[in-house]
Amino acid sequence: MTDPHPPFLRRSDAEGVATVTLDRGDRLNPLSLGMLEALSAEIARLREDTSARVVVLAGAGKHFCAGHDLAEMRARPDEASQRDLFDRCREMMLGLVQLPQPVIARVHGAAVAAGCQLVATCDLAVASERATFALPGVKSGIFCTTPGVAVSRNVPRKRAMELLLTGDSIDARTAAEWGLVNRVVPAEKLDEEVALLARKIAAHSPAVVSLGKRLFYSQVERALGPAYADASEGMVCNLLMDDAAEGIDAFLSRRPPTWKGR
Repeated sequence: MTDPHPPFLRRSDAEGVATVTLDRGDRLNPLSLGMLEALSAEIARLREDTSARVVVLAGAGKHFCAGHDLAEMRARPDEASQRDLFDRCREMMLGLVQLPQPVIARVHGAAVAAGCQLVATCDLAVASERATFALPGVKSGIFCTTPGVAVSRNVPRKRAMELLLTGDSIDARTAAEWGLVNRVVPAEKLDEEVALLARKIAAHSPAVVSLGKRLFYSQVERALGPAYADASEGMVCNLLMDDAAEGIDAFLSRRPPTWKGR
């Protein structure tokens, strides 16, 4: 008998890579309240999971994510409900950025509105040639203001404003040219390319990668002087780590390193 209430997410783990799949493909994987709650709970688990060195975020079905659940939003039109929705979404997006593990978006089909925001929030993104990206809210009377926060931190301002003001879709190659995704591959090569990138990152010291991710986001929005101050302090902390000593010794000895910390 088919479960009338399937889980929002699926997770599989292999070789230090945790793949989290939005599992409402029949509804284009909307970021409903249930999906946001499930994602936040999974992010909390991943934060404590030392076996997961890299996270891949994927979508089931034909598309990556259609953004917020508009029917649910119309069913809860009061101000308190709207604030609750966007508070939950903000905390989930920040949770992805604050994860110690790098997060790779595996994008196929459409990534729309908050789904495009989700791609932009991930640290890296690999897209199928068939993927499309859009911030189409303006066409329905809803300016994609919160998706614009993440997207404008990935692409130049005028490109972001073009997406926001027109609501038009861009294809995967354009998304790569604009900086929204790292690379584009044929659909049949998507899983292979994501796995290759994930394994490459997972081979590095998880402690160093975690520190580096945190320091990157700490400095990237700051003025040049404070950014260098943060980065310099981070380098000092990095060089005092066991894995830095091991990495240098391994390089000098021409042998593979054996990482010790998370």
